Amino acid sequence: MTSSQIDVEELNGLLGKGSVKILDGSWDLGGADMKTAFRKAHIPTAQFFDLDAVSDHSIDLPHMAPSPAQFAEAVGKLGISESDHVVIYDQQGLFSAARIWWTFKLMGHHKVQILKGGLPAWRGLSAPLTDEISAPTFKSYKANYNADLIVKIYDLSAQIGINGFMIFDARSRARFHGAAPEPRPGLISGHIPQSHSLPFDQLLENGQLRPVSDLKSIFDHMGLTPDQTAVTTCGSGVTAAIIALALHEIGHKHIKLYDGSWAEWGQPHLNMPVNI
Repeated sequence: MTSSQIDVEELNGLLGKGSVKILDGSWDLGGADMKTAFRKAHIPTAQFFDLDAVSDHSIDLPHMAPSPAQFAEAVGKLGISESDHVVIYDQQGLFSAARIWWTFKLMGHHKVQILKGGLPAWRGLSAPLTDEISAPTFKSYKANYNADLIVKIYDLSAQIGINGFMIFDARSRARFHGAAPEPRPGLISGHIPQSHSLPFDQLLENGQLRPVSDLKSIFDHMGLTPDQTAVTTCGSGVTAAIIALALHEIGHKHIKLYDGSWAEWGQPHLNMPVNI
């Protein structure tokens, strides 16, 4: 499986064959009740993946990556094994689905894709929707944690200014430059020194990733070379995964996501270096 994406038509053709496990990975920064919306209308056989519930609650940061054991238990309850073909979508088009995709990749899952255009594209095809929630059969899941896909705060701070690393920030330019307040109270404003502003919506077109040629042009223009490690960050690790997804699509080999993102780096008591 080379592409991290699947077309609506292809997924529609797989329905009813039992060959794919579908997850609604919707999450909203403003607190909209995405689970209730899922219950009202979702792709047949889909289960809801709760980004906040399946996270590390021992850390006082939003939706940090779960432990392999927690992830295995959660997806096992959703009827998923490590060999299943998993397709993830969200209700916005492409927003939080990328974060769920990245979490599966972090746990070593190979056959995982995102539905191009998400639920809006599915509706546009007039493909079937349902309010029936199927009861999954529990499966044993064996995670194979890939630590190469993630970076911690002090490991990242040690790499600032090193030529082999480029940091991409998915927040808006106003937040990056400290001209707009952070949505989470108590955080200072600004950005990680020597990071590059790349608002996630610049990578999107009609609710999905822009063509690969466009994505390559964006990263080439920003100076990313194939040998460099690309580190992605944002407010809390959600839209950072959209940059990671785009990098995966263009074939970049060295990608790390900073899970704590600005929710961690921007805490005043940590005294991390900040630029505006």
